[in-house]
Amino acid sequence: MNVKQNLVGDVMVLNLSGKIMGGPDHDMFQTEVKTLIADGYVDVLLNLSKVSWVNSTGLGILVSAFHTLKKNGGQLKICEVSDRIDNILNVTQLKLVFETFDNCEDALASFKQD
Repeated sequence: MNVKQNLVGDVMVLNLSGKIMGGPDHDMFQTEVKTLIADGYVDVLLNLSKVSWVNSTGLGILVSAFHTLKKNGGQLKICEVSDRIDNILNVTQLKLVFETFDNCEDALASFKQD
């Protein structure tokens, strides 16, 4: 998994690419989230448009980040999910946990409403 940061207003957009599979991805992503919180960024949008696959460990990474941000007064939202990953989120019922958006613009606008 690769991560590129892009700050839009108060929201840190993390553009993820590759596969989210656990192992080294877990430590790297946890460090990323903790660093963002330490720097004062608690509202995070994950752009998954370039993510080709997420396994169960990868889903755990996302859920863990969601709870870490929430505990610190922030939010984690997801945009541009492929049909394949959207199906995984539906089957695991994580669509009930994560707010997902078809595009980044709608997702970014939703942070302002909360």
